Amino acid sequence: MARKLNELKVANEALDDVPELRRRIQEDGYLFFKRLQDPDLLLNLRLEMLLPMRAGDWLEPGSDLINGIANIASRCTEGDTAYTDVYHQIYRLESFHRAGHWPEVLKVMEKIVGGQVVPHPNKIARLWFPQNMEHTTPAHQDFVHFQGTFETFTCWTPVGDCPIELGGLAILPGSHKKNVVFDHDFSLGAGGLIVDTDQQAGDWFTTNYEAGDSLIFHSLMIHEALPNVTADRLRISLDNRYQAIEHPIAEQMVQPHLAVNGKPSWEDIYADWDSGDLQYYWERLDLQVVPKDTSFADRGFAQALEQARGGDPNARLHLERLAKRDPDSEQARIAAEVLREEVRGR
Repeated sequence: MARKLNELKVANEALDDVPELRRRIQEDGYLFFKRLQDPDLLLNLRLEMLLPMRAGDWLEPGSDLINGIANIASRCTEGDTAYTDVYHQIYRLESFHRAGHWPEVLKVMEKIVGGQVVPHPNKIARLWFPQNMEHTTPAHQDFVHFQGTFETFTCWTPVGDCPIELGGLAILPGSHKKNVVFDHDFSLGAGGLIVDTDQQAGDWFTTNYEAGDSLIFHSLMIHEALPNVTADRLRISLDNRYQAIEHPIAEQMVQPHLAVNGKPSWEDIYADWDSGDLQYYWERLDLQVVPKDTSFADRGFAQALEQARGGDPNARLHLERLAKRDPDSEQARIAAEVLREEVRGR
């Protein structure tokens, strides 16, 4: 990323000052806390998450599990079936879902929103291979994917230390203040949409994250992942989202992340859990669930079709993955037809 990266401002001294926390997140759009979460709990979670990765041949044989040393031959990313095969095993971990309900984060979120907070059921892990930089998550606003209410907040948490070269998160403070969703276009990377940052003035901020650090930001904040430029280390992080209980939540946020044709279902995910307090917890709340707005994804898909017809390799790769991942869907049928057209036109 050819831009200057500034150091995130630490907000730990304001943890007990509610007016100051709200002032900062209203002004800057983010709060960054050093070791807000328990590093030991996160490192234990890291080990649990790495076990399915090892079983899926994602890790270098014989390497120390905690280090997350990647088997480059197994490199994959969101959209690949090889990725979701492993991801769905991680998604079944009770500890992974429980991390989104840890009290130290909930307490901060309650201070921000001024009342009861709902953690989104749609928990997300990001598992990024090195030497895969073209698939780095592009600059975007979370609202285009998660919707419901602008007043949704993400807590991004590295599961283990995450120095800049491993590909932590970078943000554009103040980019939320226009209170609008900017146009997003097709791109590779998680979410498949990118916003034009050249039209957004301001300096980018990041840091060398450590286990336990927590970056909380507004749904309209422009942010992106930095590329994982290490030789052999996987980057593992959590995306958990929170909102006030009285605000609407979009229907996709009460469904499992990266499920295809309803699989895995919540019943599948809960099959081996030891406790039931978090199972279907949102159904015990009086939430206003609203339909998903597909216009953002539809725009990106239409652009991918057009670019694939023009021979763009990234667009072709995107359509190939879609056609393979969910072959019975209407979009997959259209994608496959466009790919056939492109082959016939050679």
